[in-house]
This record gives sequence, structure tokens and C-alpha cells, in this order.
Amino acid sequence: MHPKRPPVLPLLAAAVVTAATLVAGSPLAHAAAGPALTVDARAGGHPISPDIYGMNFADAGLAEELGLPVDRWGGNATTRYNYLTSTSNRAGDWYFENIPDEVADPARLPDGSSTDQFVAKDEAAGADTILTVPLIGWVPKAREKACGFSVEKYGPQQSTDQWMPDCGNGVAADGSPVTGNDPADTSVPAGAGYVTDWLHHLTSRYGTAAQGGVKYYDLDNEADIWHATHRDVHPDGAGYDEIRDSTYAIAGAVKAADPGARTLGPVGWGWNSILLSGLDQKTCNEQGGDCWSNPPDRTAHDGVPYATWYLRQMAAYERRHGSRILDYYDNHWYPQGTGITGGGEDEATRALRLRSTRQLWDPQYTDESWIGQPVDLIPRMRRLVDENYPGTKIAVSEYNWGALDHIDGALAEADVLGIFGREGLDLATLWSPPAPTDPGAYAFRMYLDYDGKGSRFGDTSLTAASADPDKVSVFAARRSSDGALTLMVVNKSTDELTAPLSVTGLADRAHAHVFRYGGGDTSAITRLPDQSVRHGRASLTLPGYSLTELVFPAADRAAGAAHGAPAHHAAPAQGQDSPDAPVHEARQPADDRAVPAARPVSTRNVHTVTGSTLPRQTPSGTPRPGAQHTLTSPTR
Repeated sequence: MHPKRPPVLPLLAAAVVTAATLVAGSPLAHAAAGPALTVDARAGGHPISPDIYGMNFADAGLAEELGLPVDRWGGNATTRYNYLTSTSNRAGDWYFENIPDEVADPARLPDGSSTDQFVAKDEAAGADTILTVPLIGWVPKAREKACGFSVEKYGPQQSTDQWMPDCGNGVAADGSPVTGNDPADTSVPAGAGYVTDWLHHLTSRYGTAAQGGVKYYDLDNEADIWHATHRDVHPDGAGYDEIRDSTYAIAGAVKAADPGARTLGPVGWGWNSILLSGLDQKTCNEQGGDCWSNPPDRTAHDGVPYATWYLRQMAAYERRHGSRILDYYDNHWYPQGTGITGGGEDEATRALRLRSTRQLWDPQYTDESWIGQPVDLIPRMRRLVDENYPGTKIAVSEYNWGALDHIDGALAEADVLGIFGREGLDLATLWSPPAPTDPGAYAFRMYLDYDGKGSRFGDTSLTAASADPDKVSVFAARRSSDGALTLMVVNKSTDELTAPLSVTGLADRAHAHVFRYGGGDTSAITRLPDQSVRHGRASLTLPGYSLTELVFPAADRAAGAAHGAPAHHAAPAQGQDSPDAPVHEARQPADDRAVPAARPVSTRNVHTVTGSTLPRQTPSGTPRPGAQHTLTSPTR
């Protein structure tokens, strides 16, 4: 439970305006016919976790304004971070360099470290914190700059840091990877004792999780690609057994130091993280061919896919020791379609960005990338935990659909947030969140503060459907604080559409408050005249590329419509449909296949899978030139 939110910032207070001349329910002559939208407000529904509206490294002002529920400190640079010196190794993102963070008084460390500052920022905003703890076994050795691939020590390399020219990218002049380097050039060993000491520092400073301290701990970051991102200390792929054993040690240390804290793992990077260990990903990338259908590490573990085996091992630990050390199954997700996360803004990429959100839920949608098969990510993750470690929650602690500085990116983000709630995801944190003035920030405002007064989309998901979700999607929820029915309508088309709306469970004569955000004015959420609904039916005129939120007061609900607590969100049997649970057609695991990621893509300038891109800023905050320049290109 978060403390009462502070007054909204003047920026947003000025952004919500009244436009009495705009009519929400009067179709204009030139509006094209839109898909039918249906909502059932009678069912009990299932809870929407507030933690799906999280971010990574959220802007402090925006976090406070939104009442952000959760803020994650994660990414490649957090895998090797030393809280004692407030120094991180930037891995393949920046020449494998140790770079000290800016702190007020280095002599007082570890007090005042960058993670202390992060936790204090979240505490002030009322947000829960996710910190990343290392499983990799190494942290920076000192509060000083150092690099994993010294040119003086290991010879000429294809690229070097112009600010520290002795630091290379670990690729020799002939294109071969530098091998045999010494991890001690940058790092010292760090295991369970290091994590125990760090948590003792955090709990003594901020209290335990139960006392309002750090609530969540990610068990490292994308361990299945350490062989690329952190190859200066972990050149081999991380196998099944290594991750099980390191998870037992580090998660066990977290739980011993703070039993109320929640852990998330294995924090894989994407599609192949579900099916393959890091060892198999590296081996099959190098060998190709039949390796993908018969990966050796999986074969050595009875042919069981990686995530399935991992969850079974976590369940086995609880059976043996009587305690749970994994609370959330966490897997990152970046859509792999060309140009999506790279911020592409041509017409085809915009359409693909908005269409590709179906990979989160639709078993009939074949992913339009090198994956080339249905993903149905959230139902898939739910089945994995239900079948292998019941009671485990599911999380996506990194995702990004790109273009958050454009209206289509905001629409995609709003669609994703609606899907997260409808499908029953437990926690999500957006990577590379928008600036407060970006359209992507308004997608969050439409759910968390649509009127500038802290009013939110409902917290109990209800049944809602669109006849064509590629054109218009609709989400419905009941708000427990006042019983209001809230609808979010996303027009993904560039055309103005007239969509028939049918709502079951309303009084014969009902009126909805209407709030809109769209391409016509990306600097404001607009309050429109009320929408009239007669006998549960209305016609909505939706401008092209727009978000429309309708809020029906509880008084407009029909007698007998559900007003009580939401039904428990339990997974029904495979293939079984339920009016108040997010269930889709089941798929058999045998249908899934690991595939060579010819060039996996990720969000712009900030996240890496096959290589490294420049950070947006230098450690001192000075913008670096050439932000698209690729530093390393490990073989795929």
C-alpha cells in the first residue's frame, strides 16, 4: 500500500483540459465504420495487479506524479555492481569498463551509494524498489576506472573508447574475439556472502521489506547471454546446472537476510530464454544446423526445455528445504520485428508495432520476426508456472515497444498495459521509460492519473472484446474504490472510426465521463462532454491514433451487476473459456522450437543482445556523439 500521493505536478494539471465543443458520441459523416466493441460489466472479474505499471529507472518527478507502484534498478551494468564502492562494470554496453558512479561523499561509502540514492528516490515517491543482485560471481575490484580488454595487454582491437583509448571492445583487428583475458583486470569474486552483507546494509538503512524497505530482488540480469554481454569474465554460456546452483546460493542468501523480500528469476532476455540455456544458445549460435533441434545442454537434462527445468528445480528446493526461494518467474520481452524497438516511424513499422502486441496473448498470431511462430507470451508463462511450480507469480521486468516519443508508441504502450491487466500478469517494468512530456508518459497517465487528480483505471479486469483488435482494442475494469466502470479504447488506425459499443450490466440510461489523448494534441489529455449510453448501446467516434477512456459512475450500473470483491484469478483447465479469467486456446509445448536469432533486436541505444550500443550519456552526463554506433558484434 502506497502512502497518499502528493498533489499532481503543474505540468499535468495544465494538461487536462475541457473541450465542450468536441462530441464523443456523435459520429461525423466522414468517419469510417469501426469494429464492434462489447463489454460485460456483470461478472466478478479478476484483480489487476498494480505492479504491471512499473518502470526501470523512472524519472523522479514522473514517478511521484503517477504514484508509480514499482521502479527497477536493472540492466547489464547492474550485473557487476559493487555497492561498497558504488562502481559498476558497463559490460559490452561500454567497452567492459569499470566506471565509478557519482556520489556526494565517496569517503562515506557504502552509505550514499548510487543504489542507496535509488532506494531513497523510490521511498520519496512511494514506489517499491527492485534491485538486481549478482549471480555471475564478480563485481568491480575498486573505485577506479579499469577495462576488461586492455589494448596494451591484449593487442589492437577493432574499436576503442575515445575517452579511454586503452579500453577495447574485445574484438581483435582480424575480427576474432579476444580470449584468455584475466577477469581480475576489472573484478573480484562475489558470492552469497557479498549479497548477505549488501542486504544487511540495506535493511539497516531502510528496514526490511516488511518494514517498507527494498521489496524485490532480481536474480541478476539476462544470465543466458552473459557470454556476450559479460564475456570478459564469463566467456562460456551459462548452463542449466550453473544457474540452478547460483540461484540456490544467492536467492537463499536473500531470503535468509530478509525473509519478506520477493525474488525474481531467471530474468532471461527473450524467446530463446524460455527454451534454451545460455550454454545452448552460445553452442548453437556457433555450430548451427541440427544443434537447434538437439541442443546438447538440454539433451543432457532429459530434453526438458530450460524454463521448465528451472521452475522444477525451484520447486524441488522448496520440497527439500520447506521454503520458497523464487517468487516470480521473470522473462524479458522485446518484440523482434524489424524496426519496432528501434523507434522506426515509417508506415509499415508503425502498423507492425501496433499489430505485434498480439504476441503477448494471441495463440493464433504468428510472430512476424525470426521467431516465426506463435508466442502467446503471458498465457505461456502462466502455464509454465502452473504446471511446474504452482504459486509462482509471473513478471516481465524489461519490455519496450519503441517510439515512446511518438503517438504510435504511446498507443502501443497503452495497448500493452491493457493486455497486462487483462491477461493477469503480476509485475512489469518498462525499460527506457519516456520523458514526462513524451506521448509514452501519457499512456501511463491514462491508466494512473487521467484527470490530473489521481483518478485511475479500474483494478478488477472485466470481459471486453473487439471484433478487430488490430484496428481497435478495448479493455474494461471496475474500480474498487468507488465501483466505477472504466473502459480504455485504443484506436490503432490512422482513420477516424465510428465503433458500436455494447455494454451489458448498465442501467437503461447511463452517462460516461470521457477523457481522450491522441495525435491531434500530444501535450494534453482532453476532457470531453459525457457519452450517453441507452439500453447498453452507444456509437463511439474515435479519432485516428487516439486513446479514449470512458468512466461510468457506480450509480449507472444495472441492479444485480457485480459490485463485490473480484474473483480469485486461478488458471482454468487447458482450452476452457471463462467469462472472468484471461484464458486463450492452449498450445502444446511440443509445438515450440528454438530458432537461430539471425539478429535479435532490442530497444534503441540502451539494451543489447548481439552487440553493444552507446549509452545515451557519458558517466558525467555529457551526450556522446554517434548514438547508433555498434561497438561489438558477437557471432550469431
